[in-house]
Amino acid sequence: MMRLEERMSQALKRVNNDRYVLAIAVGQRADELSKGAKPLLEQNTQNMKYTDIAINEIASGLLKIEGLVHKN
Repeated sequence: MMRLEERMSQALKRVNNDRYVLAIAVGQRADELSKGAKPLLEQNTQNMKYTDIAINEIASGLLKIEGLVHKN
């Protein structure tokens, strides 16, 4: 399993290095998982935090992030 820094780096690349978008996406996905959504990961997620699952899903490209555009 990858280290957190590597997973975060990969996840950031998938959202054009936008930390704001990544934070919102991880938060939304963690909320879905906490309400019973099934993890998309192949590995056993029983002992993982919802935020870690969400970061892994995004880093792996299993979760597509769309419609979270913000203006500066």
